[in-house]
Amino acid sequence: MAALTINRENFNEEVLRSDKPVLLDFWASWCGPCRMVGPILEEIARERPDIKVGKINVDEQQELASAFRVMSIPTLVVMKDGKVVRQSAGARPKAQILSML
Repeated sequence: MAALTINRENFNEEVLRSDKPVLLDFWASWCGPCRMVGPILEEIARERPDIKVGKINVDEQQELASAFRVMSIPTLVVMKDGKVVRQSAGARPKAQILSML
Protein backbone atom coordinates (compact mmCIF):
# COMPACT_ATOMS: atom_id res chain seq x y z
CA MET A 1 0.00 0.00 0.00
CA ALA A 2 1.27 3.49 -0.78
CA ALA A 3 1.70 6.19 1.83
CA LEU A 4 -1.48 8.17 2.46
CA THR A 5 -1.80 11.93 2.26
CA ILE A 6 -3.10 13.02 5.65
CA ASN A 7 -4.97 16.29 6.17
CA ARG A 8 -7.45 17.81 8.64
CA GLU A 9 -10.37 16.17 6.83
CA ASN A 10 -9.12 12.58 7.07
CA PHE A 11 -6.91 12.74 10.19
CA ASN A 12 -9.50 11.35 12.63
CA GLU A 13 -10.46 8.43 10.39
CA GLU A 14 -7.00 7.49 9.05
CA VAL A 15 -4.92 8.18 12.17
CA LEU A 16 -6.91 8.43 15.40
CA ARG A 17 -9.31 5.59 14.56
CA SER A 18 -6.75 3.38 12.81
CA ASP A 19 -6.64 -0.23 13.94
CA LYS A 20 -2.95 -0.33 12.89
CA PRO A 21 0.03 1.68 14.16
CA VAL A 22 0.50 4.83 12.05
CA LEU A 23 3.86 6.29 11.02
CA LEU A 24 3.40 9.97 10.20
CA ASP A 25 5.91 11.97 8.17
CA PHE A 26 5.74 15.74 8.58
CA TRP A 27 7.47 17.11 5.48
CA ALA A 28 7.65 19.90 2.89
CA SER A 29 8.51 19.87 -0.81
CA TRP A 30 11.37 22.36 -0.35
CA CYS A 31 13.08 20.27 2.38
CA GLY A 32 16.14 18.31 1.19
CA PRO A 33 16.21 15.80 4.07
CA CYS A 34 12.46 15.23 3.56
CA ARG A 35 13.13 14.27 -0.05
CA MET A 36 15.71 11.75 1.18
CA VAL A 37 13.29 10.16 3.68
CA GLY A 38 10.27 10.13 1.33
CA PRO A 39 11.30 7.13 -0.80
CA ILE A 40 12.23 5.16 2.33
CA LEU A 41 8.75 5.74 3.76
CA GLU A 42 7.11 4.71 0.48
CA GLU A 43 9.17 1.51 0.59
CA ILE A 44 8.10 0.84 4.19
CA ALA A 45 4.46 1.48 3.23
CA ARG A 46 4.69 -1.16 0.48
CA GLU A 47 6.59 -3.70 2.60
CA ARG A 48 4.63 -3.45 5.85
CA PRO A 49 0.88 -4.10 5.52
CA ASP A 50 0.70 -4.23 9.34
CA ILE A 51 1.21 -0.45 9.62
CA LYS A 52 -0.14 2.66 7.95
CA VAL A 53 2.22 5.35 6.63
CA GLY A 54 0.88 8.89 6.33
CA LYS A 55 2.47 12.03 4.94
CA ILE A 56 1.53 15.48 6.25
CA ASN A 57 2.70 18.49 4.24
CA VAL A 58 3.48 21.14 6.89
CA ASP A 59 2.94 24.01 4.44
CA GLU A 60 -0.59 22.82 3.64
CA GLN A 61 -1.52 21.43 7.08
CA GLN A 62 -0.16 24.02 9.51
CA GLU A 63 -2.81 23.19 12.13
CA LEU A 64 -1.68 19.54 12.31
CA ALA A 65 2.00 20.53 12.39
CA SER A 66 1.24 22.93 15.23
CA ALA A 67 -0.80 20.34 17.13
CA PHE A 68 2.21 17.98 17.07
CA ARG A 69 4.63 20.81 17.93
CA VAL A 70 6.66 20.19 14.79
CA MET A 71 9.62 22.59 14.92
CA SER A 72 11.87 21.01 12.29
CA ILE A 73 11.31 18.65 9.41
CA PRO A 74 11.26 15.88 8.63
CA THR A 75 9.56 14.86 11.86
CA LEU A 76 8.42 11.26 12.19
CA VAL A 77 5.65 10.35 14.65
CA VAL A 78 4.45 6.85 15.51
CA MET A 79 0.89 6.64 16.82
CA LYS A 80 -0.89 3.65 18.31
CA ASP A 81 -4.49 3.68 19.48
CA GLY A 82 -4.68 7.42 18.77
CA LYS A 83 -1.71 8.27 21.00
CA VAL A 84 1.84 9.37 20.18
CA VAL A 85 4.27 6.62 21.22
CA ARG A 86 7.46 7.89 19.50
CA GLN A 87 8.61 11.04 17.78
CA SER A 88 11.90 12.02 16.16
CA ALA A 89 13.14 14.93 14.07
CA GLY A 90 15.64 14.76 11.24
CA ALA A 91 16.39 12.33 8.44
CA ARG A 92 16.89 8.71 9.52
CA PRO A 93 18.04 5.58 7.68
CA LYS A 94 15.46 2.86 7.08
CA ALA A 95 16.69 0.68 9.96
CA GLN A 96 16.25 3.51 12.48
CA ILE A 97 12.78 4.32 11.16
CA LEU A 98 11.76 0.66 11.44
CA SER A 99 13.12 0.51 15.00
CA MET A 100 10.66 3.28 15.95
CA LEU A 101 7.82 0.90 15.15
